[in-house]
Amino acid sequence: MLKPKTRWNVRQADKVLVDNLTKELNITPLVAQLLVNRGMDTVEGARYFLFGKEQFHDPFLLKDMDVAVTRIKEAIEKQEPILIFGDYDADGVSSTTVMMKTLVDLGANVNFYIPNRFTEGYGPNEPAFRHAFENGIKLIITVDTGISALNEANVAKELGLDLIITDHHEPGPVLPEALAIIHPKLEDSIYPFKDLAGVGVAFKLAHALYGKVPEHLLEIAVIGTIADLVPLKDENRLIAKAGIQKLIQTENVGLRALYKVCGIDPQSISEDTIGFTLGPRINAAGRLGDADPAVHLLLTEDISEASELAEEIDEINRTRQTIVNEITEEAIQMVEESLAQADQKVIIVGKENWNSGVVGIVASRLVDRYYRPTIVLSYDREKGLAKGSARSIDGFDLFQNLSLCRDILPHFGGHTAAAGMTLNLEDVDLLRSRLNELATQQLSEEFLVPLTHLDGEFQLEEIQLDSIKEMMLLAPFGMDNPKPKVLVKDSSIANIRKIGSEQNHLKMTIEQNGVQLDGIGFGLGKLFDEISPISMISVIGELSINEWNNVQKPQIFLQDLTIQHWQLFDWRGNKRVGTLLKTLPPTNTKFIIFHQNSVDIFNNWIAAEDIIFISSEEHARSLMLDDCNVVFLDFPSSKKMMAELLKGKNPARLYTHFYKRDSAFFNTMPTRDHFKWYYAFLAKKGSFDLKRFGDDLAKHRGWSKETIEFMSQVFFELNFATINNGFISLEKIAPKRDLSESNAYQERQAQFTLENDLLYASFKQLVSWFEDVFQESVENREAIKEWI
Repeated sequence: MLKPKTRWNVRQADKVLVDNLTKELNITPLVAQLLVNRGMDTVEGARYFLFGKEQFHDPFLLKDMDVAVTRIKEAIEKQEPILIFGDYDADGVSSTTVMMKTLVDLGANVNFYIPNRFTEGYGPNEPAFRHAFENGIKLIITVDTGISALNEANVAKELGLDLIITDHHEPGPVLPEALAIIHPKLEDSIYPFKDLAGVGVAFKLAHALYGKVPEHLLEIAVIGTIADLVPLKDENRLIAKAGIQKLIQTENVGLRALYKVCGIDPQSISEDTIGFTLGPRINAAGRLGDADPAVHLLLTEDISEASELAEEIDEINRTRQTIVNEITEEAIQMVEESLAQADQKVIIVGKENWNSGVVGIVASRLVDRYYRPTIVLSYDREKGLAKGSARSIDGFDLFQNLSLCRDILPHFGGHTAAAGMTLNLEDVDLLRSRLNELATQQLSEEFLVPLTHLDGEFQLEEIQLDSIKEMMLLAPFGMDNPKPKVLVKDSSIANIRKIGSEQNHLKMTIEQNGVQLDGIGFGLGKLFDEISPISMISVIGELSINEWNNVQKPQIFLQDLTIQHWQLFDWRGNKRVGTLLKTLPPTNTKFIIFHQNSVDIFNNWIAAEDIIFISSEEHARSLMLDDCNVVFLDFPSSKKMMAELLKGKNPARLYTHFYKRDSAFFNTMPTRDHFKWYYAFLAKKGSFDLKRFGDDLAKHRGWSKETIEFMSQVFFELNFATINNGFISLEKIAPKRDLSESNAYQERQAQFTLENDLLYASFKQLVSWFEDVFQESVENREAIKEWI
């Protein structure tokens, strides 16, 4: 048995709808099922998603768009100084760049301002607004921020500044008093798509100002859209698809300089390039200091300046990675200590001088490790404040639950899965208590096991090159349109091995009805020792195409594995016991011996108190083995003892070492002809000195001395002979008895048979033997017999 790391939720698609799409669109069933699972279950909707030419919505459907456009055009005409007030993450940087490029292109007198995360915090602030006013600013346009800026809007009104807010974060119960608020989620909004990123909203404002879709800005808009993890559907999907194509052929000198620093081949750019390479670097500047260099990089037209800025940002990102690793290690230690004291469903950790710019990344890592809603805070004891970020799990809406704590959260904002906040240090414990109470009401223990959503269960014969190539029509992938994850159930293992310089990756080939699929699991190498080669395995992962020497083959990137039946691991004859024991699971393992003197053989590796000596059949029957990993260190005393130990039980794994001092198998099991010859020999001799001449007789016959001694013992037990001081003599009148009536003969025969069945059987024969012993395990028996 091998338990999966996560809960697998397999989506069940309506077969009628799948068959209809397959037929009408001439697509593979695999892709048809993916479409149905994503809500594209009509022929028209699926055709549009796969092949249609999408169009952007009318930007003037956004409330206050007409007001904003009128005021901005007035400011441009009068050359009034305009300030773009942005945020310091990748979405904010992209939003600021889009707005700057638009207004500069339209001839505006414009500049931008992004607050410092550490000295000013998130969002608009009063000192910045007052400073802008003192510098002659007449109009402030926020991008990717501002929906919570109630006080700052009042300050702007008091100063006579016009304020236009463009944002996408969740609106609170009260909205700022601004000249215009452009936000797709406003309660009375009629805009057909609610899930734009901050840069998406800025792009819509640019669309309205230009009077046409500003396609040249898509290469910037795609960065914030993908980096901010908004749902990739509707306009976000259009921005992502078109934006990636623009990035591939970009002439933006800043982006090209960043490509060079990162070693990016423009032709290979995908959503992953943005999510894992470009986005983190653009984010890094604002995480550790001012975000301005990232904006300047995207705005500059000077190749030399672009190169310097790209190098600077890449170096900042390397520093960011180091800081994240250090804080993560400290946070893990704190979590381990706190979880040991109390099982908390919400993790809140914090420390003075932790970099508040990276605590969101640390929170994500802790969620990955512990799968609990997590808040990581940076403490400022001088100001008495805690500032940090939160990440959540399925089933716990961060924004909704934090909203219930507004009285102790003077400043917070975010989404269902992520949020940022500032609170008084003295309220951290209260926040922890409240959120844990809310989580206890909302999250059962099942919810604290990671959940993996799967697009369906497929047979290997359905996973072909054509279907995988067709699957790529669904790209780009992201939120609400994730990379398809599939389940392949109950496959045999054609090949399995560890790969990589540190042997930390897993390479395997699975098979069903003669169809094979190669798989690779990065970081799964440790599972190699937990998989028996004839197991029936179920795997989940992402499908892709592997190309080698111009040959293309389907493959699956393995993400999780499970084996639902017991497994056998064959350690027979292996002398590296200490090494083997290191591969055992750390918990729920039971070490079994059948002979008390075997303890001394293994106590170099296993503490004597951890070894269980099976002293009787009653003891064997009473030992609980369900879900355990059972290691048979030495050879069983009898088949019945083994049967009493295992029958009706459900262990997870069996490990057979079966150490045995002396083998009955290699000591000849005498036949009846052996006994007949020996009896005639003793009848002729009258009396025979076993001590003096036993070796000579054995050599003469080509037997072992042990064979002579064994036959002598059988004759003695059957009253055929007497043994006195090493001399054996036949009885003059011997009863008629069969050899099998001798206890020694019975035991030797049983041991001979048992050794033949357990020590010298093939691996598959050994599996069958154990299956016969599991008399109550019908399900396991049927599974095993399929393989053998």
